[in-house]
Amino acid sequence: MNVGPIKDLGRVFDRVADAYDAGRPGYPDEIFRALNELTGVDLDGATTVDVGAGTGIMTRALRARGSHVIAVDPGVEMLARLISRSEGDTPGVAAVLADGNALPLADGVADLVTYAQSWHWLDPVVSIAEARRVLRPEGAIVGCWNLHHAGQADWLAAYEARLAEAVPTYWGPAVEQWSVPPIAAAFEVIEERWIPWTRLVGIDDFLLDLRSHSYMAAMSPRSAHELVERQRAELREAFPEGVLSVPMRVYLAVGR
Repeated sequence: MNVGPIKDLGRVFDRVADAYDAGRPGYPDEIFRALNELTGVDLDGATTVDVGAGTGIMTRALRARGSHVIAVDPGVEMLARLISRSEGDTPGVAAVLADGNALPLADGVADLVTYAQSWHWLDPVVSIAEARRVLRPEGAIVGCWNLHHAGQADWLAAYEARLAEAVPTYWGPAVEQWSVPPIAAAFEVIEERWIPWTRLVGIDDFLLDLRSHSYMAAMSPRSAHELVERQRAELREAFPEGVLSVPMRVYLAVGR
């Protein structure tokens, strides 16, 4: 993945904060059962540092399951939406404007450090050292990525191929060299799991998700709009009822 300075990253995602908040998918219940099993940490009552929390998709899910969450993100607009949503849906979240390479937290304060769709933007050595610093001795580091399972549907593979052809900075399953971020290499003891699930979503919301990606934010507004409209036309032809059944899978990596 293309990793830029963290201050630039905050600005990139701030430009698509609305689309990110409205379009990105949540996580299936199975991931939270797997978290309990693989980490040995009960989410109910745990203190979790959610690094790269964005607009709070993982943050709210953790808080709803009883975790005390400290949400960390470098994006002002992203955090503003997290705070607004958390105040209404799941109060009790602490939001911190910072990045995972320099956590403004004391040593040994957390049971879990989570990276949901975010660790690949950080320094792979410094970020893990920071996570270890803020963890309690029995704590765990968790990385997870919600991914299209393009190999399970021809229409989805074609959708990803159109993106790869049109977007110079695209990075995804249509690129031969693509793989999950190598977070497992940062741990001495690691548990990995793939969790399949299916997302039912309308075409418009599916395309909001597309707009939220960094490679789209890097395009000019006109080029991004034209690409979205081309994808919309293809999807409406294939699914005139306007609803997509999207094969997904979560890659979950847990290290101690």
